Amino acid sequence: MLQDLDYFFMLLANLLIVGAWHGTTFLCSTKLTDSYFQPNSAFYRPHKWEHGGRWYRDHLLICKWKDRVPQFISKEGFSKRHLTDLSAEYLDKFISETCRGEWMHTWNLGCVFVMLVVNRSMVGVTFSILIFLGNGPFALIQRYNRFRLEIVRKRLHRETARALAAV
Repeated sequence: MLQDLDYFFMLLANLLIVGAWHGTTFLCSTKLTDSYFQPNSAFYRPHKWEHGGRWYRDHLLICKWKDRVPQFISKEGFSKRHLTDLSAEYLDKFISETCRGEWMHTWNLGCVFVMLVVNRSMVGVTFSILIFLGNGPFALIQRYNRFRLEIVRKRLHRETARALAAV
């Protein structure tokens, strides 16, 4: 337990634990293949209570704050701020990236429990709040954006089917 350490070493140990946890999760998320992040798997499937993403909009007012948080752009340069293409392949990649981001931030939330176990109550609570604030909103944004992208993808498939039927 870290409570036996003096303040500086306890802080350093906590920062190392959080850094190692988040670094490992990040590396795993970048090394796992896209097939691991499919929106039809159980972890990413929509829940009835989400009402197609409307719950996030109506209860968390996510539309008002989601664009104010920073984003990570991978080395391939996949920006998640706006759509740059409306092809099925691009939308599928974008949706997969939302799954990857949600997975990473959700796993990072697991570090909250580690902090609560290895620390005195106030230190553990403080680190847990910071971890939650640094990951919770981002996981929610990824999930919300996936609902919106699914709507665009369905519309694209409908329009493509109509165009093919007209030919």
